[in-house]
Amino acid sequence: MTRPPAGPTYRDFVVEQLGRVAPPIRAKSMFGGTGLYSHDTFFALIAHDELYLKVDDTNRADFEARGSGPFLPYGAGSGAMQYYLLPPDVLEDVELLRVWVGKSIAVARGKKKPKTGAKKKP
Repeated sequence: MTRPPAGPTYRDFVVEQLGRVAPPIRAKSMFGGTGLYSHDTFFALIAHDELYLKVDDTNRADFEARGSGPFLPYGAGSGAMQYYLLPPDVLEDVELLRVWVGKSIAVARGKKKPKTGAKKKP
């Protein structure tokens, strides 16, 4: 599958691909980009015709191992957001995409491992 040209066609392509692995997908224009939701969970964004997925300590290494970095909304030197660029080949591999998107949705939903040693309230 070949990535379509930039613009609305790219957005449509991304929504179609994500819809194959995490339906339903909803796209909402925001701040010059597009926010992507699975059900009511905001887990990804498109900016400058690139797809970024939500990360935390549980999945950031997957992105970094592939040379992907954080979304910098105001360019180099600006604060990074907790969204990392999805490698383009992942977007085209449905089985791999399912894994990466599943992890990002879990991060966005706040499903984290419980802390050990935490005191319980009486």
